[in-house]
Amino acid sequence: MTVKQLSVFVENRAGRLSAVTRLLGDSGIDIRAVGIADTKDFGILRLIVNDPDKALAALRKAGCSVTCTNVLAICISDKPGGLAAAMETLYKDNISVEYMYSATISKEDGTAYLILRVDDNDSAARALTEGGFRVIPQQELAKL
Repeated sequence: MTVKQLSVFVENRAGRLSAVTRLLGDSGIDIRAVGIADTKDFGILRLIVNDPDKALAALRKAGCSVTCTNVLAICISDKPGGLAAAMETLYKDNISVEYMYSATISKEDGTAYLILRVDDNDSAARALTEGGFRVIPQQELAKL
């Protein structure tokens, strides 16, 4: 039930994000979620895309430093307390969230999607499913 996340090392200089996103666009890759963490000199661009294998190949061919990590994509209620309910579900099962970011892929009113990096994907997926949350598989995410 995990999805593949690409993490691209990018120098913190003008035009670098433009080049990476243009490369993906020209390769026919649709970005489904994006997050970036940066320091003064570099950043880590985290991406969920419709075709992670194709994106990984394109980025590597272009000389980008990129890794692939399994993360969870979940659907929550887009209302006050929606995120809190998901976090409480993970907390009850002692699952630690390393980081998360939102995805702007919802085509349904009243829903929001999150990308989660947790310490145990299988336990988190089980806890969230049992808690009434929908964990989105890679194939479905690519179609949203």
